[in-house]
Amino acid sequence: FLARRAGMTVPEDDVPQEVRSRRARLLELNREAARFFYETLKSPEGAPAREYLSRRGITAETATRFGLGYAPDSWTALSEAMMAKGFTLRDLFDAGLIKRSEKNRRSHYDTFRGRLMFPVIDVRGSVVGFSGRLLGDGEPKYLNSSDTPVFKKSAHLFGLNLAKKTKSGRFLLVEGNIDVVKLHQAGFDGAVASLGTALTEEQVQLLSRYGKEVVIAYDSDAAGLKAAERALGLMENTSLQVRVLRLTGAKDPDEFIEKFGADAFARQLDSVENHVEYRIHTILGRHTLDSDEGRLAFLKDAVAMLAGMRSALEREIYAKRVAELAGVSADAVLTEVGRLHKARLRDQKRQQEARERNLRAAAQPLSREIRYTNETSALAEEGVIRLL
Repeated sequence: FLARRAGMTVPEDDVPQEVRSRRARLLELNREAARFFYETLKSPEGAPAREYLSRRGITAETATRFGLGYAPDSWTALSEAMMAKGFTLRDLFDAGLIKRSEKNRRSHYDTFRGRLMFPVIDVRGSVVGFSGRLLGDGEPKYLNSSDTPVFKKSAHLFGLNLAKKTKSGRFLLVEGNIDVVKLHQAGFDGAVASLGTALTEEQVQLLSRYGKEVVIAYDSDAAGLKAAERALGLMENTSLQVRVLRLTGAKDPDEFIEKFGADAFARQLDSVENHVEYRIHTILGRHTLDSDEGRLAFLKDAVAMLAGMRSALEREIYAKRVAELAGVSADAVLTEVGRLHKARLRDQKRQQEARERNLRAAAQPLSREIRYTNETSALAEEGVIRLL
């Protein structure tokens, strides 16, 4: 893109022209499908979806901003419309927009039917996939595109194409597409969500490319708390500043804003806990400090959490906080944290050495008559011989 704008030629990469052409074809198909869903939403056929949006308080302007659409409750409406535009069945299969019938493998049907459609748009503005929400009862409530040559669910975040432009300097990580849409509408334009899966390392790397701060705003139920813990584990050793939002009086940000308003939610964000404080309070919630057994159990879990932190300063600061809560000396907690931290480093070193030994062993010839003393050099020589 930059090369074209500057009038320069980009050196060819290793991706064959056929693969590049195929990707371009599927992206074009996705764009046309998104347009079809968008137009259907505005048609008489889209009345159920428009009623749902109205009921959820989503304005027509917001729906347009996100390119929301409606997949008609028809077996072949989308495929017929796309084939009329020149796309083939193979294109539609490859893009995950149609599926084969289990009863008759020669027939097919549209993947998305009777659903509110959320186009998944990457940071370059290309429609790479779709997420469809069922309007009535049934399962699954959300249906996402399967992985395709242009879409990998674990590597994309819904709403990031808009959230990357936020002036707030922070991302809000929420659970669902509707949460993202409602938060953007309320003025919190840094909201993003993973696509029906637990947060992945690829998604964390994507966030760190576009921002420095993330506030985890998952639901306050047991599943949301578990998901927040997992997300913290993925982010704790990255460059991201991670904080966790604790909402009281509502199960999620959308409900909180409806009950108390956007200003109250903004105040909640300004007083949000950092990830270590959140973890300490979560551990505290699992134990009672009224007995020696309860204090010991709390200290054991808290020390294990602190020992996993890389920063010695953070370990010291929060060890003192844990000691205050448990009513023990800070030196005792610091000593135990230091001991466990060193033990973990030793374990990591042993695991790394074992991995290196396995790699060196794999580099040795199958024949026992030849042994390499310098595996790196030997592999390079093998490569040269292979070329010759």
